[in-house]
Amino acid sequence: MFNFKIEDQDINKSPGFGRSSLRLMKNCGVPPVVIRNDEWTWEDLCYYLYEEKAFDNIVISPGPGSPTCANDIGICLRLLHECEDIPILGVCLGHQALGYVHGAKVVHANEPVHGRLSEIEHNGCSLFNGIPSGRNSGFKVVRYHSLVIDPESLPKELIPISWTCSTDTQSFLEISNASSISDAHDIVSSDSMSQVQKSLRVWPLNSHQNMQNGKVLMAVMHSVRPHYGVQFHPESIGTSYGREIFKNFREITEDHWLNYGPLVTCKENVDYSGNQIRLRKPVSQLNHGTFPSRSIGHNGVGKKGVGLFDLVNLSYPSNGVKFLKLAWKKYDHLASEVGGARNIFYQLFGHHKAENTFWLDSSSIEKGRARFSFMGGKGGSLWKQMVFQLSDESGHPFEGGGYLSIEDARGSATKTFLNDGFFNYLNKELSSFQYKREDYDELPFDFHGGYVGYFGYELKVECGAPYNQHKSRTPDACFFFADNLLVIDHSSDDVYLLSIHEECNTSTSWLDDAELKLMELRTSVPEKLIEESSLNVSFTQCKVEFVAEKSMEEYMSDVEKCKQYIKDGESYELCLTTQIRKKIEEIDALRLYLRLRERNPAPYAAWLNFSKEDICICCSSPERFLQLNRDGVLEAKPIKGTTKRGVTTEEDELLKMQLQYSEKNQAENLMIVDLLRNDLGRVCEPGSVHVPLLMDIESYATVHTMVSTVGGKKQPNVSAIDCIKAAFPGGSMTGAPKLRSMEILDSLENCPRGIYSGCIGYISYNQTFDLNIVIRTVVLHQGEASIGAGGAIIALSDPSDEYEEMVLKTHAPSRVVMEFS
Repeated sequence: MFNFKIEDQDINKSPGFGRSSLRLMKNCGVPPVVIRNDEWTWEDLCYYLYEEKAFDNIVISPGPGSPTCANDIGICLRLLHECEDIPILGVCLGHQALGYVHGAKVVHANEPVHGRLSEIEHNGCSLFNGIPSGRNSGFKVVRYHSLVIDPESLPKELIPISWTCSTDTQSFLEISNASSISDAHDIVSSDSMSQVQKSLRVWPLNSHQNMQNGKVLMAVMHSVRPHYGVQFHPESIGTSYGREIFKNFREITEDHWLNYGPLVTCKENVDYSGNQIRLRKPVSQLNHGTFPSRSIGHNGVGKKGVGLFDLVNLSYPSNGVKFLKLAWKKYDHLASEVGGARNIFYQLFGHHKAENTFWLDSSSIEKGRARFSFMGGKGGSLWKQMVFQLSDESGHPFEGGGYLSIEDARGSATKTFLNDGFFNYLNKELSSFQYKREDYDELPFDFHGGYVGYFGYELKVECGAPYNQHKSRTPDACFFFADNLLVIDHSSDDVYLLSIHEECNTSTSWLDDAELKLMELRTSVPEKLIEESSLNVSFTQCKVEFVAEKSMEEYMSDVEKCKQYIKDGESYELCLTTQIRKKIEEIDALRLYLRLRERNPAPYAAWLNFSKEDICICCSSPERFLQLNRDGVLEAKPIKGTTKRGVTTEEDELLKMQLQYSEKNQAENLMIVDLLRNDLGRVCEPGSVHVPLLMDIESYATVHTMVSTVGGKKQPNVSAIDCIKAAFPGGSMTGAPKLRSMEILDSLENCPRGIYSGCIGYISYNQTFDLNIVIRTVVLHQGEASIGAGGAIIALSDPSDEYEEMVLKTHAPSRVVMEFS
C-alpha cells in the first residue's frame, strides 16, 4: 500500500501486507484511508462513496496472488465493475484486476520479474503527461510480477497505453555508470574488471509470448470510465517519475469531478486529521467507531488480524504508575585504561558463569557502524526477569495470548496468562513509567535502563501472521528489566554507570560499588581470558558434528519450491532458512562468546544469559532491525546480498564488486527496502520516510554484505511497541509480501526458528529502543547448540548458489563452537 502524498518518500510499498488493499483518497492533501480488500462490506463501501461522498478516488494496491482468486482480490473486482463513475488506479494486482473484470486473460509471464527495472514507453495519455518515453529517456520503472494481462485478449473497452521498451531488464546500479569503477582500477586489474562484467548475468525474457513486438504490456486505461491500471510499481524506491504519475492521477480526478460535480469537501462524519483517518459515524458493523480488523482465513473462518489502526497506542491502562529517577556517573577516557569492554564485562559481570547478565556489544565500530556498548546483570529493587511462551498449538489459527512468568529481585515468581499477548503487555508497562527528560538530556546515548532481551520469530502471530506452523523450543520472549547498567562510549573511550530507581528511593549503592570495582581495575593486571595456544585451533570438515535440519538436496528442493511460488505470483521474495544443531557437553559459554566476538566482530553483537531458562545467546549480528531515538527518528538497516571475503586484496575487491553490481542481489535488496518503507510508513509522519543509503557495501571479517538504510519520523500518537509491531519480524528474514511469504515459509521449513530471525536489544523506559536481527548467532539451550542461516530466494536464484550462501553464513559461529566442544 502507498500514500497519495506527492513527495516520493511518501509513496510507500505494499509488500508488507498479505493481500491487496484499497486506498480511499481525497484530493485536498490529507492522507488516504486504508482498508484491506475484505475489511468492509459492499454496503459499507457504497455508503462512504455515494452517501457520505467522503472520497474522491480509489487506488487498488499491489498484492500477492491473482485477480482470479477471491481471497487475493476481495471486494476489488466488484468495485471495478460497478463504480464506473469513481476514478480508480490499479497497481500491479489492481492493474490485472482491471483487465480481468472486463474479460482480458491474466496469464503467466515468460519469466517472473521482481525488483528489476525496465525502460518504459507510453502513448502520452493523461496518466503519463509530462513524463518522457522510450529507450534512454530516463523513464525506468520497478516491476514486481509473474502474471501479466495477455494483450491479445484485451477487450475493446481497454486501451493499451504503455509497454516496456525491450525484453531486457536492468539492475538499479549499472556497472557502466558506476563512479566507483574508476577508483577500483587502483586495486583491480582490467582483466579482473572484465571478469566482473562477465559474471553479472543479463536476464532477457526468452520469447515473445504475452508481448507485442517483444514488449510487455505495462498500462491500460478504460475507454470511457476514469479507470487506469499500471503493471509496474510507481511507489518503489527505484521507479523514476513515480510522483508525477500520482500528480497526474490527482489531476485526472479533479477534471473528472469538474465534469460530474464539485470535489468532495471535508465531511463531518470523517476525521481527516493526522495520518490515520477515522470515520466518526460508521454503519452496520462499523458502529464501534473504528475500522473492523476481521480477516478471512484460507478456510473462510473469521480470525484476528492486525490492521493499520490497531497500531495506535490509545490510552492503555497502566500497570501501576511508577515515577522513575535516573542517577549516573561518567568516567572520562577510562575504558582502555581498564582493559576495554571485554575485560570490564568479565571482571564486573563474569563471575558465577555470568548468570543473568547481558552485553549489547558494539564489537565492530569501524566506519561509525556502532558507538555504544551496554552491559549489566541482576541489579537493584526494580530488576526482574520476564519469560513469555505463546499458547497456540502448531498449525492452528492463533487465538491470542500466552503465559508470562516473572521473577523479581527478591526471587518471588509469578505466572499469569496474557490474553492480549506480550507486545501489548510491554506497551502497558512502558506507558506506566513517568520520568523527567532532564535526567538523561546530557547523555549521548538513548538506553538509560529498561528492558533488555529478545523477541523470538514466532511472535509474528502478534503482528498479523495468522498462525505458527511450529512451536518454538525456547521461550518466545525473554527480557530483563535492567535498573543498573554500565555503558561504554567507544568513540571517546568514556565509561558511564547508570542506575534507575523509583522517586521515593534515593539509594545509589550500586553506583558506588561499581565505581570501586572500576577503580580497582586501573591498578590490576587484566586477567588473560584465553590461552594463546588456543588461538591457533584448526577447523576441518572432519571435525564437524553439527546435524542439519535439511540435507543439501532437501534445501535445494525447497529453493525450487520457492521459485514455483514466485512464478505463480504468491510471493516476490522468500527468505528460506534452516538450522544446524549439535549436542554439547559442559561448555564455557562466556569464553565461547568472547572467541566469537574476536573472530567475527559485529556492530550489533550480543550476549544474553537467562540462567534459569538454560539459555545462552552468543550473537555476532551485523544487521540492525530497527532503532528509535529520543528525537522520534526510526531507522532500519536491512541486509540483503552476501558474499565471502577474498584471499588476496584483488580477489577480495573483485568479490565485493560482483556483489555490488549483481542484478540478483540488487533486486533482493531493493525489494526489502521497499518493504521496510511500507512498514515504517505505517507509523511515520507523512513525508518523512526516506532512504539515505541504498545498496551500500559493508565488509566484515568473513563476508561482504549489501546494506541499505531506511529512516522516518515517528508519529506522535504511536508508541515504541507500535513501531516494533509494524515491522516485526524484520523483512530481510521473511521476504515480500511479508504476511503471505511467512505463510509459505511456515509450510516449507520443518522446524521453528525460535530466537533466530527474531531480534535482540533494548527498550528504554523512556520508549527509545535499538534491536538487531538475530543472525550469525549460536543459541545454547538444554545441552544443544543451534545456528540458523538462510537466504533470499527470488526468481533469479540458483539452488546450488543459495545452498552455498546459506552454509557460508554458518561458518564463523560453527567454527567457534567446534573449538569449545
